[in-house]
Amino acid sequence: MTTSDDTPVTPNTPESSPLGKRAEASASYDPAVLYPIPRQPMREELGITGTIPFYGLDIWNAYELSWLNMRGKPQIAIMNLTVSSDSPNIVESKSMKLYLNSLAQMQLADADAVIALLRVDLSDAFGSPVAVTLIQQPDFKSIELEELEGLLLDRLDIEATQYALDPSLLTTDTEEPPVEEKLVSHILKTNCPVTGQPDWGSIQIHYVGHAINQEGLLKYLISYREQQEFHEQCVERIFMDILKACRPQSLTVYARYTRRGGISINPLRSNTSSGKRPIFIRNARQ
Repeated sequence: MTTSDDTPVTPNTPESSPLGKRAEASASYDPAVLYPIPRQPMREELGITGTIPFYGLDIWNAYELSWLNMRGKPQIAIMNLTVSSDSPNIVESKSMKLYLNSLAQMQLADADAVIALLRVDLSDAFGSPVAVTLIQQPDFKSIELEELEGLLLDRLDIEATQYALDPSLLTTDTEEPPVEEKLVSHILKTNCPVTGQPDWGSIQIHYVGHAINQEGLLKYLISYREQQEFHEQCVERIFMDILKACRPQSLTVYARYTRRGGISINPLRSNTSSGKRPIFIRNARQ
């Protein structure tokens, strides 16, 4: 990668991001704090090269957005951002928080002006167009708690001993006809690859194919307990491991992580065109 004057550009890395470092809140608008990280190196770790075997969205919900109206009165809103998994970059979440914080003392005419600004800055950071909507204070009451639907894996009374990633736990029953199932777990735990701090999430796995052994699948999800990766990469790894080990005809993996720093990131990956675009929901832990 080079600039227009042929100067080599080194891609941003997680280790160089604002994570784990002291950062003062900016007193003025500062889109330069946004820290994009290329998706491709993370996908190469998963063995994804050439045609990507899924499409998807990263759905961001930011609960700490504020700005000033033209009379200096503070305004608040919840930001909903969706970006395609085809975008070249993810954006490191602490840098997103710093960027949103930098709007706090900025005067903007109305919510449409805020949305327009966010779309420009965030599209530039992700490297492709993003969709942005705001839920303003009068509409907060319209947001209802809703859990991911599906058969709860956590009901299973299993003995768990494996807390390091182990895809060999995934098996199927190939002697029975294919089934369609939605399976849900709320005990997913992964870890930030820079700080090591825990990330907690709920996950829904919707597939058509030979029945996945549910005890093995739950143990597999538990084996992420020591895994250090960003949310987006964890969901892509789960998708790829199930695709390789279980060979479903169709597969959708959707995770909703609890918020950190007022932001939740909720990746969806699917290989079926019948997969519905998820609406904005918030579960009990968000």
